[in-house]
Amino acid sequence: MGNLLKVLTCTDLDQEPNFFLDFENAMPTEAERQVWLDVDVVLQDARGILDELQGYRGAGKEIREAIQNPNDEVLQEQAWAAVVPLVGELKTFYQFSQRLEASLRSLLGALTSECYQDATQHLERQQALAKQFAEILHFTLRFDELKMINPAIQNDFSYYRRTLSRMRINNLPAEGENEVNNELANRISLFYADATPMLKTLSDGTTKFVSENKNLPIENTTECLSTMASVCKVMLETPEYRSRFTSEATVSFCLRVMVGVIILYDYVHPVGAFAKSSKIDMKGCIKVLKDQPAGSVDGLLNALRYTTKHLNDESTNKTIKMMLQ
Repeated sequence: MGNLLKVLTCTDLDQEPNFFLDFENAMPTEAERQVWLDVDVVLQDARGILDELQGYRGAGKEIREAIQNPNDEVLQEQAWAAVVPLVGELKTFYQFSQRLEASLRSLLGALTSECYQDATQHLERQQALAKQFAEILHFTLRFDELKMINPAIQNDFSYYRRTLSRMRINNLPAEGENEVNNELANRISLFYADATPMLKTLSDGTTKFVSENKNLPIENTTECLSTMASVCKVMLETPEYRSRFTSEATVSFCLRVMVGVIILYDYVHPVGAFAKSSKIDMKGCIKVLKDQPAGSVDGLLNALRYTTKHLNDESTNKTIKMMLQ
């Protein structure tokens, strides 16, 4: 369908990939279809997950009243009744993160296999899978942005665990424990303890993908990530390409995808995204972010500041550090 135009081989940052990847309309070829269908099932649920998270209000009022009146059994029961269904939602979010990680690894397997010569050919011929990869990253950063501005999530879960522990000590029946047993509660607690839990899940999943596929050169994965980052940057900074977006939402989509791939690259590549040898033009990517309307990409800049692995390495260019201050 001509979704990718003018494909160049990347040899250095002066000749970075110059793609137009049609994030709005790419459809799977027959060769992509099975992987695409498997991933699509997960992505179909992603919108609902974001809607649920955006609507998550928490049980702060009930919890405060229960804590302030520890001897009032009615208030204790009301707080517990309010928290249990919320914990069910938090469990759903956590379980979705596991499905998303599996989908990401499936896409990485397809996009880094040795059936094509390089990352450029993969993205040229597997455009629909590249789009799904981008959709996963877009969802991930959006999920984490919403989680970071909602302290009720960790407060609710902490209250649930404390109350459950107290019930066990007093041999009281704990309705809802079957929903989230102690082992699962530990995993969920670790998930939400991270500032960006969904991003950490994908970063860990990408690292695990590389370590488990020892017959696959790590460069296959890092070049796939760096190529995607470069494609997003070029589309955002090139008026000819940017004008092809039919929706302004695609700009936001592109920005999130660019940042997401940078972070994954930074975790997987031995020296990270900020080193001189990096295949990602970090100065150019940061400039693209800073060229957006004031306040519109604060979350993305913070993601680069606080969730990357190598930003504070001694090898990181001082200019890059200053740009992110």
